[in-house]
Amino acid sequence: MSTTAFAHRLGSGFADALHAHGPAPDRTAEMQLYGQFIGDWTMDAIVHADDGTKHTGHGEIHFGWVLEGRAIQDVWSLPGVFYGTTLRIYDPGLDAWHIVWSDPLRQFYARQTGRAQGDEIVQDGADAAGTPLRWRFTAITPASFHWIGEHSLDACETWHVQAEFFARRIVPRRSTTNA
Repeated sequence: MSTTAFAHRLGSGFADALHAHGPAPDRTAEMQLYGQFIGDWTMDAIVHADDGTKHTGHGEIHFGWVLEGRAIQDVWSLPGVFYGTTLRIYDPGLDAWHIVWSDPLRQFYARQTGRAQGDEIVQDGADAAGTPLRWRFTAITPASFHWIGEHSLDACETWHVQAEFFARRIVPRRSTTNA
């Protein structure tokens, strides 16, 4: 990058340096695993507590291209419950995704590896305490998906649902003005 281009980029601010207009040309096809979610979503949520109680709510999700199109970042918000972001970086050497979730509201952090498995996207990893986590995108269509977050307390023999999100794409309204 030339000095002039770099100076111009610095002058345009953090958001401009972070955001990208699309996937990096050298990995466009691979980026579509999560790239299919780029845009804005609403979600209905069910959070399952360990004591069997459930919390339901309504939130939102926003996905965007970042870091010269070599990663995808998303923000998930369920008011009063969590507010966090995921950085999803495709690794050509692994043919998989590095997933890093951060929720500064609850101080909850997780690192996972994501891959397509059949019609689902499955992310395996652990929380900071080492508890195995499995987060899945299921029932994926262009307009909706079902996200399921699970943990295992017995070395992955059984899985317990912690959260489910039923997401629907927000379709931008078209202008209704007459020309």
